[in-house]
Amino acid sequence: MGQKVNSHTRRRFLKSTVASVGAAQALPGIFGDNSGLLRDSVSEKKEPLSKKHKNLFNGDTCVFFYNPEKWQPGDYTFKRVINPRTGKLNTKETLQGGPFAAKAIHRFVDELADNDIDTFVINANASRAWYPSKTIPSILDGYKRGDRDFFRGHAICQGITEPEAVEDFLDTFSAFMDRYQDLLDAGVDWLAETSKACRRRKISPWVSIRMNDLHGSNNFEGSFFNLPLLKQKEMRLQNSSYGPHNPSYREGLNYEKAEVRDIMFRQIREVVEDYDFEGLELDWWRQPLCCEPNASEQTIEMMRNWIREIRKLTQARARKTGRPYPLGIRIPGRLDILRSIGLDVVTLCQEGTLDFICPSGFWCTTWDMPHDQLRKLLGDKVTIYGVIEDGANALATVDPERNTTQKLRYISASKEILHANAAGKLALGAQGIEWFNFYCTDQARIPGVITEYASLRNIYNLDYLRGRPKHYSFAIGGRSFNLIPFELPPQLPVVLEPVSQHPFKIPMCAEPANANLELVIQIVLKSDDPVTHLPVSFNGCWPNLVKEKTAKLLFPLGFYTDHVKENTAYNFRFPITLVKEGWNEIVVENGGKATLNVVCIELAVKPTEFNTKQ
Repeated sequence: MGQKVNSHTRRRFLKSTVASVGAAQALPGIFGDNSGLLRDSVSEKKEPLSKKHKNLFNGDTCVFFYNPEKWQPGDYTFKRVINPRTGKLNTKETLQGGPFAAKAIHRFVDELADNDIDTFVINANASRAWYPSKTIPSILDGYKRGDRDFFRGHAICQGITEPEAVEDFLDTFSAFMDRYQDLLDAGVDWLAETSKACRRRKISPWVSIRMNDLHGSNNFEGSFFNLPLLKQKEMRLQNSSYGPHNPSYREGLNYEKAEVRDIMFRQIREVVEDYDFEGLELDWWRQPLCCEPNASEQTIEMMRNWIREIRKLTQARARKTGRPYPLGIRIPGRLDILRSIGLDVVTLCQEGTLDFICPSGFWCTTWDMPHDQLRKLLGDKVTIYGVIEDGANALATVDPERNTTQKLRYISASKEILHANAAGKLALGAQGIEWFNFYCTDQARIPGVITEYASLRNIYNLDYLRGRPKHYSFAIGGRSFNLIPFELPPQLPVVLEPVSQHPFKIPMCAEPANANLELVIQIVLKSDDPVTHLPVSFNGCWPNLVKEKTAKLLFPLGFYTDHVKENTAYNFRFPITLVKEGWNEIVVENGGKATLNVVCIELAVKPTEFNTKQ
């Protein structure tokens, strides 16, 4: 399964010349003035991207395959069966049925189309291509159905090391990967089928390429996830890890190496030229690793030139099809940190190389992404989307009836949280919404929590969101669900010393004054904190001292209705007219004599108490 060699003149040219600015400057027709092709494209008067593409759904390579019982219900079901390996009855129900078929892809796309998605951004790769690529190594190259050992080296990447646990992992994982094999055996390229399904339902098909996926990083040598280049230490980054960070998770492919740029360019060329897509997203959140930190100006220019070459591919495709082919990136919001690893987002946006950006969090959604500041910095040529991730934050919740706890809220099951998250982004100037990991709530199969696909509807329309119940929150720091230093620094948790105050800012949308709504601010503290005076002020109003102690969340998320016993919440009520369009400020005081630990702050726009009781 070695790396395939391509002798195409263009690719040899890139491999040999893009590595240095000196070479770039020697070729002004290609790099020196960014080419007339790019300049002419930017100068054209064209329809705003967000007019046609407001509601983007980003699906990873497994999106159809996670839940075949949902998308192919006549052929898959959960049963307790005898395990052919052990000869014993499985302790839990397992997914049975198949084979996996193209109709599941069409059924999934139907769900998106029926719920107002206008653009499906399908991810084509992790490290290897997950579709049957003719250009780079594919995920099942060399696999024979039933060869469990093909996947064995990936168990450790899932944190699985005990022998029996590894065998259980192989039982389920090999069955999962066989769904891809089902399509290969039937002669179906699922990536091409995705575009076909989108065309049938009049959804714009875009493609997303993960630029440095590291799902196999705990076993570079043995995991079938990894490109052959990742097995070569000299092709990986050496200086991206520091302090407590997992070193292997920071050893992505080093784009300073011509071999890395070449293989990624080959894959990008393939999905642009050989597939029926009409938009390309470069996903630099999987992972935000490019060049060695503190990249030189020469290295930064080399990466700008490489991305400009990708731009030429999309422009050539647009001319061939007669349809626009926008190019964009999904990124963290810390643009200076990105520049330090070679990605100059500002220049690429200002000059028009990039048509859109999707600034986001790694797993948890952002609550304070400064879309307004990004607009001032990046200029008017680029469309800026607000990205909703499936994780709210690391605030743990509990289902008291079943005594189960979740460390993360899967917000695709909460219309109130989704509406609030979108409203805050749109109020700061986001021009549409991109969904990421929305389907993971399906995959988790958590009792009482299920993805509400109807929540996709009208999410990009701020007027639609006004007056509706909303559940805002804040990002919470810590090891779980955060990727430092790329993540926006979280405002929480905070330790409040006695007789002190602390401000917190969050974007919200203004609400109709006559909608019988109120604002409830919930301050979540450690349960053993001695609370005496806890004044809370909102947007400069006189501090409110009237608090209601509660164990309840502001809105339930399925069966999860309460805070964990380690935390206690205090509710404060305010007139809805205090809510401003854009940034809003909460100031929390500690008027007591002991330290308080502010774990989280939640805000609810909901019907007034009087209205609720009628």
